[in-house]
Amino acid sequence: MVVFLLRRALAAVPVVFSVVLLVFLSLHLAPGDPVEFIVGPDTPFNLDREAYLDQVREQYGLDKPLHEQFLTYLAGLARLDFGQSFRTNADIFEELVPRYAATIELALFAFMLTLSIGIPLGILSALRPNSWLDSLVTTTGLVGVSLPSFWLGLLLMLLFSLELGWFPPSGRPASALTAEGLPFVVLPGLTLALGAAALVMRLTRSQMLEVLGEDFVRTARAKGLHERTVVLGHAFRNALIPVVTVMGLQFGGLLAGTVVVETVFAFPGVGRYLIQAVNNRDFPAVQSGVLFVSLTFVTVNFLVDALYATIDPRIRYD
Repeated sequence: MVVFLLRRALAAVPVVFSVVLLVFLSLHLAPGDPVEFIVGPDTPFNLDREAYLDQVREQYGLDKPLHEQFLTYLAGLARLDFGQSFRTNADIFEELVPRYAATIELALFAFMLTLSIGIPLGILSALRPNSWLDSLVTTTGLVGVSLPSFWLGLLLMLLFSLELGWFPPSGRPASALTAEGLPFVVLPGLTLALGAAALVMRLTRSQMLEVLGEDFVRTARAKGLHERTVVLGHAFRNALIPVVTVMGLQFGGLLAGTVVVETVFAFPGVGRYLIQAVNNRDFPAVQSGVLFVSLTFVTVNFLVDALYATIDPRIRYD
């Protein structure tokens, strides 16, 4: 298993490198000059505008060939130097760390909601196929997958913030681990979780229906085991491998969904930071934000692979 995990860790390196390269090329080959965004409409009165633009371009290294800019960026990453923001001139690492912490808190909260909603409802639906509960769960899952997150977020904000006043509509004054900050992640977390929970619920239902018809489940029941032991100890554990795979992918989807949800709820995370950086053509900020999200996604999938052998002892990594 150790050899397998090492191979997986090494395989993640070209994946991350490809992401860095594609984002770098996409930004630098897109139409428009980022220096125009940096300088703005005003120019010092004693300088020609073109000369001033060239001066700023040289200051940020944008006058160098594309391959030199990329190698310079990679050299900075090797030193954990993510560069300076074009817009604020602040160190990007210092700007990203608190926003990354906020996004991880939001994604983890949404992930826990996803599991709490999706798995129990999927199991109950599989235990009562073709019942009213099964029909309700299936219909709810279809609706949940179909709803766009930005519309759902606005609907939840309208209902629970403006009409009922239960939760604040936007912002994040403190960490979600505190009593002050927890209410601010409820609505954006619920917005992210409902669509993901619908997918987990449908997959759990289909896998449980398949496993509950297997011979070993009938044997366990024939031996007189308690139904809870049969369902959770035998059937659910064998149905869990595909569900765990999807849960790992869903965590990556939750991270990607924060781009929209954080904008809707004015949540100060990486997603909102990326939107602002893209609008301002802030190349270092966009590259670093995408890198943080990519590393998180790769790490989660690595952990999912490591969980397989724990869940199913029949799996051996050779």
